[in-house]
Amino acid sequence: MAKPPKTKTTPKGPRQFAVGQLPSREAILEAMAQQPTLDGKRDLARHFGIHGDMRTPFKVLLKQMEGEGFIARTRKQIRPTAALPAVTVLDIPADADPDNLHAFPAQWNDDEGERPRVAVKQPKDARVAPAPGDRILARISAGDGELPDYTARAMNILDKPRRGQIGIVRMDEDGARLIPVDRKQKEMRIDGGDLGSARDGDLVEVEVKLTGRLMIPKAKVTNVIGNPKSEGAVSMIAIHNLEIPYRFPASVTKEAEEAKETTIKGREDWRHIPLVTIDPVDAKDHDDAVYAEPDTDPKNAGGHLVYVAIADVAAYVRPGTALDREAYIRGNSVYFPDRVVPMLPERISNDLCSLREGENRPSLAVRMVFDQNGKKRSHSFHRVLFRSAAKLSYQQAQAAIDGKPDDKTGPILDSILRPLWAAYGAMAKARDNRGPLDLDLPERKIILDKAGMVVDVKVPERLDAHRLIEEMMIAANVAAAETLEKHKSALLYRVHDTPSQEKLVALRDFLGSLQLPAPKSDAVRPADFNRILEKARSDGKIQQVSEIILRTQAQAEYAAENYGHFGLNLDRYAHFTSPIRRYADLIVHRALITALNLGKDGLTDSEIAKLPGIAQHISSTERRAMLAERETIDRLLAQFLAAHINARFEGRISGVTRSGLFVRLKDTGADGFIPASTLGTDYYRYVEEMQAMVGDRTGETFRIGDDVQVRLLEAAPLAGALRFELLSEGARGVPSSGRRGRKGSSASRGKARPSPKTPRKKR
Repeated sequence: MAKPPKTKTTPKGPRQFAVGQLPSREAILEAMAQQPTLDGKRDLARHFGIHGDMRTPFKVLLKQMEGEGFIARTRKQIRPTAALPAVTVLDIPADADPDNLHAFPAQWNDDEGERPRVAVKQPKDARVAPAPGDRILARISAGDGELPDYTARAMNILDKPRRGQIGIVRMDEDGARLIPVDRKQKEMRIDGGDLGSARDGDLVEVEVKLTGRLMIPKAKVTNVIGNPKSEGAVSMIAIHNLEIPYRFPASVTKEAEEAKETTIKGREDWRHIPLVTIDPVDAKDHDDAVYAEPDTDPKNAGGHLVYVAIADVAAYVRPGTALDREAYIRGNSVYFPDRVVPMLPERISNDLCSLREGENRPSLAVRMVFDQNGKKRSHSFHRVLFRSAAKLSYQQAQAAIDGKPDDKTGPILDSILRPLWAAYGAMAKARDNRGPLDLDLPERKIILDKAGMVVDVKVPERLDAHRLIEEMMIAANVAAAETLEKHKSALLYRVHDTPSQEKLVALRDFLGSLQLPAPKSDAVRPADFNRILEKARSDGKIQQVSEIILRTQAQAEYAAENYGHFGLNLDRYAHFTSPIRRYADLIVHRALITALNLGKDGLTDSEIAKLPGIAQHISSTERRAMLAERETIDRLLAQFLAAHINARFEGRISGVTRSGLFVRLKDTGADGFIPASTLGTDYYRYVEEMQAMVGDRTGETFRIGDDVQVRLLEAAPLAGALRFELLSEGARGVPSSGRRGRKGSSASRGKARPSPKTPRKKR
């Protein structure tokens, strides 16, 4: 894509050219820059003396220059294309070569011609590491030649806006229309020739066309995703809408299939240590195993030895390989109720690296020594080969400890399981003394049938077996961070910042409205929040306070620089225990391999230089995964509840805004909305410090955390949206303001709404 040639202070006449001969591209651009009146094909032909047989090749040349982006043509004019600014936003195509990245401007006027292709340079010392599919803020260079040769250096990786180009095809008398998945977007027409193979009811991906004198938007089908009622289609909406890579390139699959099993060479033999895996019942891969035994050292009476073995993914996924590039692009596995989009192919994740029972597996392991109170005395890392002694589920291990062993857990109850629980008991003491944030919010599990439809929603029981694995994984992650810091090695930290001052002010206002004590200083600790939660629990206000404290927290992320983990109350923390599903853990494994001289497949200098960019990228892929999972759950629940229109449900207010109330149903966890205009005949104002809607005249109050009864009025499965009618009355309180509200009774649930003629105040 061309830019106007650089102007100089000293005027210069046009470059000499041979009249009647085809001019060069440079000559054409220079002539147009120096003589703005040369804005048409005939003017240019006259200027260069083009006539006779030269007209056709001259037209071809102009067409080529337009296609290459050097010039832009309108109906009557030809002009040089606009130059890219020195700093601009670029989109890297998802199918770009990771070793030779290119990008295009995110915003471009099509009247300027085709978007310029920009080569993205990645110096070894670059702090930002863009990948295919990224949106970047970049510094642009056009080169020194007359024709621009655009190159870019990434300054920052940006969040890409959602495409929102997913919808359902509906046939009607006039042809076809697209019903968008996102209800905020408008329907569009689809011309017959733009339908492709799509049929009525198909879920499709489209591009938007602007047609006609009025530039009316129309949709053109680019991909038929499938029928939204078919198995796995609901998660595919999020996958396509958020551009989550879900198909492995052939090069990646080939590399995975050709991988050979790792041998004992260069490793310690830990096959005599009976480590076991404890995972969910439906887990397909197993990336961590644990074992504990009493410490026989007389200097550590009552102490424990804890072993944590983690799948050695670094042995198979080496820096710079196709497997590594694809893992980086994905950043993490994405878990949906109906499918998993893995970070690594099954050959790696479910086979070679999965810690299968009774099979030799390579591992990066840590041996930790704890005293009788759970305080860690020492630790060491080892690259080993081991063999899992048993594959257990959480429920299976817990049942054995609770006195109900089965055929598998019975023989290992005294030798493996009870020592594990004894070690956990000591570690739990240290955890309680440390005082991490104690927000125990229930997580719901959606149960699907064979067709991928919701049949039930359950809250899994929280077991000590879950807490045991969590605590041992946290200890291993801390040990990894400590070791790498000791060796002055670069690493990726898992960080969680303290709450912002603005959020703390809002929390104080809210707690004050509930007559609960609030932290007076901005230098808060998790223990401060735990005391608030304990007081709220005793006062019967735990739900309101838990919701607000959760919203007060910053979002955890990855960073090359450490600022601690507030929620866990840890000074240093790294993710080490799940390299099958998190790229961050793979980076930490490589860092340990390099720092401890455990092999030649460790962290490279190039990776070290790019750690800030890697951290930023995988933090964004994590947020994308969380959003995709949440959207899919919303759609599945809306689909499930669509058969229960007008049914009554028990719920809890989960959010309050000026526009209305958000309610979460207690049984299913489904979220829905109640517009403020439907609350009653009183006029309700949003009171931010109370996180409540309060009636002007009556003081009737609906506050976050309040239990309510609602009626389901509308369900939009594709959008994952529910709309409720409020059936409960609010608490009586002080009117929201001294201004006059609308007349009428506030207790209007189930009664006629005010007349449309009744004037309303603006919100």
